[in-house]
Amino acid sequence: MILALLLDLANIAGGFLLAIALLRRIPRVGDDLARFADRVAPFGWIVGIVALAMGVTYLLIHVLTGPHLFIFEIVGIGVGLALLWDRLTGRRSLTAAPHSPPGPPHSSPPPTSGTAGPTGVALLLAVFGVIAIIVGIQGLFTPD
Repeated sequence: MILALLLDLANIAGGFLLAIALLRRIPRVGDDLARFADRVAPFGWIVGIVALAMGVTYLLIHVLTGPHLFIFEIVGIGVGLALLWDRLTGRRSLTAAPHSPPGPPHSSPPPTSGTAGPTGVALLLAVFGVIAIIVGIQGLFTPD
């Protein structure tokens, strides 16, 4: 029961960290969500470890004893791998924002509103993050 709760909470928290590129574009609350995500992001690797460990645990349990695979563990493994990508491969993170161009230290950041949004891999991970949030919430209400 506790392991299932950890998997669901890791899916929700990891999904939030992955989906922040889309969530920050929500009017009125996007900036607050982005600030919260910036504060929590350094601990994303812990969420990734929990998601990966619980996902693999449930994958093994359901492969060996049945009844069948569930979406919860597959999404947990995906969230864990996405959040731990830079630690596993030694390369730049898939979710990291590109470095800002050099300029004066007190220059204002570019505006976040407008038509420019995440594209490519960032968009794919953000949509996967939204799916992970939905799967995590569904897992909270699904009996073990």
